[in-house]
Amino acid sequence: MSTTPDDTVVVGRIGRPHGVRGLVTVEVRTDDPDLRFTAGAVLLTEPAERGPLTVVTARWHSGSLLLQLATPDGAVVGDRETADALRNTRLLVPVEALPELDDPDVFYDHQLVGLSARLPDGTVLGEVDGVRHEGAETLVVRRTEGGELLVPFVSAIVPTVDVAGGFLVVDPPEGLLDL
Repeated sequence: MSTTPDDTVVVGRIGRPHGVRGLVTVEVRTDDPDLRFTAGAVLLTEPAERGPLTVVTARWHSGSLLLQLATPDGAVVGDRETADALRNTRLLVPVEALPELDDPDVFYDHQLVGLSARLPDGTVLGEVDGVRHEGAETLVVRRTEGGELLVPFVSAIVPTVDVAGGFLVVDPPEGLLDL
């Protein structure tokens, strides 16, 4: 169960240290990492007592984002042990810091999580528990009868998303519900 405050969204998770000078790898969970992880960006953390953290430097190395961070007291994380102590820290930004979306068919993950997933006839499949971004976007639906269902987030399969109404419609191709 997530304890992320409703007014923030996760943009990354700190992974293992990189080298001995305090750099950390980041599992990116935003579609605009160059904006979110720019030098000087202040990121809230979960657990909260580890932050906020300030990005000192950011660079890409072999497909991984590497950050040098500064702690709330302004001290730069400069060694592997201190960097390792930040492992698994989730990096957050306030929802109000997110730009408005111009396309009515584009959604932030936090808008989708918690929506009821229904079939076209209104039968409830479950609740959207997460969104995966591994290649194509995939909704993770926690089924009402237990287990999870992975639903490709494309308009042919998810023709309706009603954020205000609290639901989305899944029109599954044959066999999808059997997986």
